[in-house]
Amino acid sequence: QVQLVESGGGLVQAGGSLRLSCAASGTIFSINAMGWYRQGPGKQRELVAAIYTGGSTNYADSVKGRFTISGDNAKNTVRLQMNSLKPEDTAVYYCNAVSKDRPWSAIREYWGQGTQVTVSS
Repeated sequence: QVQLVESGGGLVQAGGSLRLSCAASGTIFSINAMGWYRQGPGKQRELVAAIYTGGSTNYADSVKGRFTISGDNAKNTVRLQMNSLKPEDTAVYYCNAVSKDRPWSAIREYWGQGTQVTVSS
């Protein structure tokens, strides 16, 4: 089992910045990917950004150029730096990890509890 603990988030004015952090702990053999999803009011959960083994990244079109994802493989952590925030970025942000807890284990997906990001206009 893997536990994901998120920190950061909060209330910020439009144009401001926030940083989200997520730390994975528990039984971890390898992490294939870590990332952030978000779910706004009345919307489906969507991928915001992800970082993969080897360092490649993927971003939603809506956040490209504004958000930056980074990871520390040694510490099993991932951060999301969010700049130039807009009211439409308001959502609950969830940390996600895809990992194996043993060499022979199946790949599993884990979620954090979510952290609220509110951007006021």
